[in-house]
Amino acid sequence: MGKSRVLIAWGLMLTGAGVPFAPLSVAAEVGQSTETVKPGADKIFTAMVNDRCEKCHNSTDWAGSLAMDTLDLNKAGQDPEVWEKAIAKLRSRLMPPAGAAQPAQADVDSVVDYLEATVDTSAKDHRVGHVPIQRLSRNEFAASVKDLVGVDVDPKQILPTEIEVDGFSNVARALVISPSFMEQYLSAARKVAQRAIGEPVPKMENVFYRGGGGGGGQAGPGSPSQLTHKDGYPLGTRGGVNFTHVFPADGEYRFNFLEGDSLDAGLYPRGMETRATMVVLVDGAEVARREIGGPEDLTLADRDGPKGRAAVIAKVSAIPAHVTEGEHNVTVTFIERSWAESNDPTGGGKVSGMPIIRDGVQVVGPFSPQGLSLSESRAKIFICQPKQESEETPCAERIARHLATEAYRRPVTDADVQLLMKFYNTGRAEAGGFDSGVTELVTAVLSSPDFLYRAINSAPGATRQITDLELASRLSFFIWNEGPDDQLIGLATKNQLSDPAVLDAQVERMLKDPRAESLISNFAFSWLNLATLAQIEPLDPTFTAAMRGNFETEARLFLEAVLLGNRNVTELLTADYTFVNDSLARQYGIPGVFGPQFRRVTLKDENRWGLLGKGAVQLRTSYSDRTSPVLRGEYVLDRILGTPPTPPPPGVNTDLSVHEGQAPATVRARLEAHRANPTCKGCHGVMDPYGLAMENFDVTGRWREVDTQAKAPIDPTAELDSGIILHGPADLRRYLTRRPEQFPTTVTKRLMMYALNRELEYYDMPQVRQIVHEAAAKNYTLAALIIGIVNSDSFRRQAPEAPAKVATKVASNDVPRLNATKQ
Repeated sequence: MGKSRVLIAWGLMLTGAGVPFAPLSVAAEVGQSTETVKPGADKIFTAMVNDRCEKCHNSTDWAGSLAMDTLDLNKAGQDPEVWEKAIAKLRSRLMPPAGAAQPAQADVDSVVDYLEATVDTSAKDHRVGHVPIQRLSRNEFAASVKDLVGVDVDPKQILPTEIEVDGFSNVARALVISPSFMEQYLSAARKVAQRAIGEPVPKMENVFYRGGGGGGGQAGPGSPSQLTHKDGYPLGTRGGVNFTHVFPADGEYRFNFLEGDSLDAGLYPRGMETRATMVVLVDGAEVARREIGGPEDLTLADRDGPKGRAAVIAKVSAIPAHVTEGEHNVTVTFIERSWAESNDPTGGGKVSGMPIIRDGVQVVGPFSPQGLSLSESRAKIFICQPKQESEETPCAERIARHLATEAYRRPVTDADVQLLMKFYNTGRAEAGGFDSGVTELVTAVLSSPDFLYRAINSAPGATRQITDLELASRLSFFIWNEGPDDQLIGLATKNQLSDPAVLDAQVERMLKDPRAESLISNFAFSWLNLATLAQIEPLDPTFTAAMRGNFETEARLFLEAVLLGNRNVTELLTADYTFVNDSLARQYGIPGVFGPQFRRVTLKDENRWGLLGKGAVQLRTSYSDRTSPVLRGEYVLDRILGTPPTPPPPGVNTDLSVHEGQAPATVRARLEAHRANPTCKGCHGVMDPYGLAMENFDVTGRWREVDTQAKAPIDPTAELDSGIILHGPADLRRYLTRRPEQFPTTVTKRLMMYALNRELEYYDMPQVRQIVHEAAAKNYTLAALIIGIVNSDSFRRQAPEAPAKVATKVASNDVPRLNATKQ
């Protein structure tokens, strides 16, 4: 298709036949939506149903268990469940199925507008859903204990894997419980309590932290990370190991390197040829430094063999440092130095290697423990300090009331405190100390159902307004992923939080709080399926774990800039900027970027704009050995348009691999052969064009013009069922943003599901559209969408429990595997 025909196709799609058309520009990507239904839309709707839909969806064929010839088309608002499904299918052009005669895009848009207006006008009862009692997800548990007692825990290490629904792990019906599950939560509660309080007379610990590795002493300055500066380490250093260690008490600790190859002192330790300075830092402050390497150490290692190498390692082992109780960050690294052999500029020689850390660092201690200082955790717990035994019980009661009020997310009663005091008294009596009693008290708080479970009460047979305390908890877990703070509880206790002006002010305050970052790490990363990049291991030998980390950092900074930066959420697709460091800039072909620090850059290549140009998205929608237009097309339909395609029917061959003896072929060619099957074309005819438009991006996000496996040029041209021709990512982006409310609607649906802790139902959609409509006046910012959600009936009201569904849609993350059948 020539350029003129492409422009005509775009014009017909955007304006309708016979209407003057101006070429689409970047500035016009997010225009103004027409809020009124076009005249005659009801007739277009009736004709479309009669001429197209009823051919399959009738009382004879019952395709999709739906007979449209039994519905009153003049009263579409009486069947909202049917027509909400139709709206979703039409918006993404999933119906009519690919291969069937297609209506004009202008007609589809008219029908969608008509149906939405009709259903919304008829939604007079404002039905809301029911959210059952739910336990804290493991992420919510970790965030809550961090805020409550100041202990950082890795939820993936201490608690079992969650069941995800549409990528989210906080959906109430999926947060099931079992005896073994509860046992792990109780075990985690005890470990947290012990770490928070500390041990006055701790046991000697010996912990080894792996790290370093790679490069060897024989490499030059361009080698792996042990010979270059590592991102996040102090400037002027190279290589090293970084870890977080929980020091059980104040005292002296020693840092060791194990015998063998912990430092580069192997059978021929060329890394020992050059003298280097090792430094140990705790929380960024230097606590020790040692010299290692040089002619003397090399001679010792060569002459005395294993004993000599052990003597070299002993020089930098048992490094003492006084550290206070609690969690501290430890860095062991080397001071960077020149690779020149001498200061003589005419010499031209370079050293052949330097000492590196191969295996890791061992922490031993404490030696001569000196009790417990007031760490962050103890400061949060010990709001009083008894000076004599008679003051211990009153102080413990104050601690119990303080912790329980925050943990239970409500004012506590005397009965609550007395129950907790039983645990305190038992711990104090058995272990013989105030701290031991408080440890049991904290364990009891973190094990209490009032902490581990969230519940919104229901009124039998009636929908009720949730209480201010329930509102405070729901709001806080929505925005912060943890329980409400004192200000929220205080307002809720006075029944002031439900006032719309007060609630809006609290939302504004909460979004400015650092804890709002959970909307990025827990909401956005889950919605966009970017939290599982580690599950894709590209076969590309140039791809490293550091580049995967670059992808994650870029995505996080970009999402923060748009969502928390008060920008139109559609900028997630249209933004002409991103965040890169030098290595990521090279991956993307962006010149003039130097250094490991990330910085904002303007993108001159519009194919890189927005999420569709991010390496994280390209990696997550690929297999290890090749790209997948199917995965990428499915990603666009599900994550961007909000309408996931139907899974393939059982028994359908979906293997697109090139088998032994077959000539290499491009992915496009293999897909075309697959779509020749009418059964497959119904879905692939919709999905594949979106993915093919991104085929110039390889597995690791690099731009390419040639398929190296098939040795053929990449053709990103794709024709949608509507007749629109896409010539690459830029055209795809323009298509996805042609209706200004389309993407904000997708964001609102996902955000509302995350906020309500349940899947959305058809009766939620009128509220979703109302939220998006009102947010238009505020430029579709995330804050505007959140304000709309928290003021909606779905968020503020609770329906009685409905009969259980036969099945719940549970996502398995669909991780592509190299050996799996794949498309």
